[in-house]
Amino acid sequence: MEQIRFDDISALSKKVSDDFGPFGPPMDVTQDMINRFADLTGDHQWIHVDVERAKRESPFKQTIAHGFLTLSLIPNLRPRVDWQIVGYGNATNYGADKLRFVSPVPAGSQVHARIRLAGVEAKPKGTQLTQEIHIHVVGSERPAVTYTMLVLYNPPLK
Repeated sequence: MEQIRFDDISALSKKVSDDFGPFGPPMDVTQDMINRFADLTGDHQWIHVDVERAKRESPFKQTIAHGFLTLSLIPNLRPRVDWQIVGYGNATNYGADKLRFVSPVPAGSQVHARIRLAGVEAKPKGTQLTQEIHIHVVGSERPAVTYTMLVLYNPPLK
């Protein structure tokens, strides 16, 4: 596996692409997972947790995952790439340039993700990577979530 130092802007810039890599492994999104997320966040909206009412009243005819639940699965869904960033002290989530919940994730479905490196920028405190991530319900061309994530790779503490 190719290793690239977090502060090697030139080498990292060569990994920037308009094309997404392949999808990573799929993950089940169960009703139990949705219910536990609702308990954790306090978001018990019926479209997520009331199976019978969703069958009757939801345009999706079943419960769907919370958008933020789907987003929170990214660490498990990240596809493996053939290179890794090394030499940094820590990496921090620096924010989002864009987040959209494009289509529903039905309970009982599987999701998978693909990613592309969209940008690399030297910052005073480290190196910022901009990554575009799309999460799809397996079998669907339309993404469920599109997310442009900013990650700041900080040097090791002295």
